[in-house]
Amino acid sequence: MPIDRRGLIKSAGTLAIFAGLSSRAVLARSLGDYPFTLGVASGDPHPDGFVLWTRLAPKPLEPGSGMPRVSVPVQWQVAEDDRFEHVVRSGEQMARPELGHSVHAEVQGLAPARRYWYRFLAGGEASPVGTVRSAPAAGAAVDRLRIGVAGCQHYEAGYFTAYRYLSEEPDLDAIFHYGDYIYEGRAGRSCPKNGTGEPNCFRTHVGDELYSLDDYRRRYAQYKMDDDLQAAHAAAAFLSTWDDHEVDNNWAGDFDQDGTSPEIFALRRFAAMQAWYENMPVRRSQFPTPGGLRMHRRLDFGGLLRVHLLDTRQYRTDQYCGSDEVAHCRPAIENQPSHMLGQQQEAWLAEGLTSETGWNLIAQQVMMMPFVYPESRAQGRINVDSWSGYPDARGRLVEMITDRKLSNVIVAAGDVHKHHAGTVPIRAEDLDGPAAATEFVTSSISSGGDGSDIPAGWERVPADNPHTQLMNDRRGYQLFTIEKNIWQTDVVGLTKVSERNGAKRKIATLVTFPHKPGIQPA
Repeated sequence: MPIDRRGLIKSAGTLAIFAGLSSRAVLARSLGDYPFTLGVASGDPHPDGFVLWTRLAPKPLEPGSGMPRVSVPVQWQVAEDDRFEHVVRSGEQMARPELGHSVHAEVQGLAPARRYWYRFLAGGEASPVGTVRSAPAAGAAVDRLRIGVAGCQHYEAGYFTAYRYLSEEPDLDAIFHYGDYIYEGRAGRSCPKNGTGEPNCFRTHVGDELYSLDDYRRRYAQYKMDDDLQAAHAAAAFLSTWDDHEVDNNWAGDFDQDGTSPEIFALRRFAAMQAWYENMPVRRSQFPTPGGLRMHRRLDFGGLLRVHLLDTRQYRTDQYCGSDEVAHCRPAIENQPSHMLGQQQEAWLAEGLTSETGWNLIAQQVMMMPFVYPESRAQGRINVDSWSGYPDARGRLVEMITDRKLSNVIVAAGDVHKHHAGTVPIRAEDLDGPAAATEFVTSSISSGGDGSDIPAGWERVPADNPHTQLMNDRRGYQLFTIEKNIWQTDVVGLTKVSERNGAKRKIATLVTFPHKPGIQPA
């Protein structure tokens, strides 16, 4: 359903909310410009509801986003129709300056497996309209689910056209965002290179490297002003996670990539985590605290699917040293066990992995299956930022799956700006041997620029990776269509992201069956 940016159905009922209330009239004048410039979003659907999000920002790129430094009441409405003739739930939340005037409304009491429409009201204005589907009832028989996968949206590297196409996919139940929602670098730092090797920015970041809460808030605002991203948020509930660029490239637990002392890096990390919470449609259980933010959580979709959203950044040990790292990494000779998830999150995952919930989707950030890169790759043939840099942690997770005799585990990941599809082998050294799980790695929305089907120098890579059935360097997204006896993955690419009119192209349709990990062409 096309969503107009302002969206706006201003019914007599909407206007009546504000009529005759002098304090609200003063508020409307004080907000000045339209406050819903960053759109609306929903997330984390439960059988009886979901969380709704918006953030008031009349002047998004100014300090404080142009908002008065006071708490502002914001009404929300949930309806059974897009004209809001049958409003079934409504309420009021305070948009507080301490949280960047963001709103997180946790809606309850709704029917399971039903589509709803929602909007916000503040300052005499109505927000764009979004739509969201509640999750099926616990244990209910479910014929089909459709979940999109997207991430790595570098603003300077290209346009977010893929989000527009994703928003137009029919019958979406949710979109898993695997991370890198923003990029933290200064303007022009990581743009794609042109033919002469010079940076070629298609759009430009506002500001320098991000360190303070205000820095991160402004960067989120710049990204969220994108119409295509807003359309995706308005089309379906997001299952939001993070990777590294929401904080700093390749951060790992208490360590950044520059060797900053942990107590100093903790200040930056907390500012980034608060900004992530302020700008994501997540529940209060993800509220930031001085000890961190619990991002990992579980969502069930009836008896068909259990989604395990993982955090592979906050609890991981420092990375092993790659070929281009010396001072801020773990020596490969170090004989200490590595952690990707941390002990508590590992135990939590083990508790929830079961065959009783249909398919298990391990939704996380970085490639889990081993992968051998080209000899020409400057960072080495192994990606130490992925699970391959934490082989004992991967071994424990594989053992977790095999001990339970699970054959229905799907791993979703991103990070590497390419589409991959393959299996997670039981023994990492036996790439084409028995598999523990099937993995789909989704390419970026824009990071890396236009891309190609097979990048130069990668021609031999498929032969080095017999456990993979797909590798493609186009930008895009993936779409999971899930039924009891078959998992279908549509791999979608764009011809270009350097212009707004890049065409959508289906790269492949792949299927997996619940009785055995592996991938077959449709």
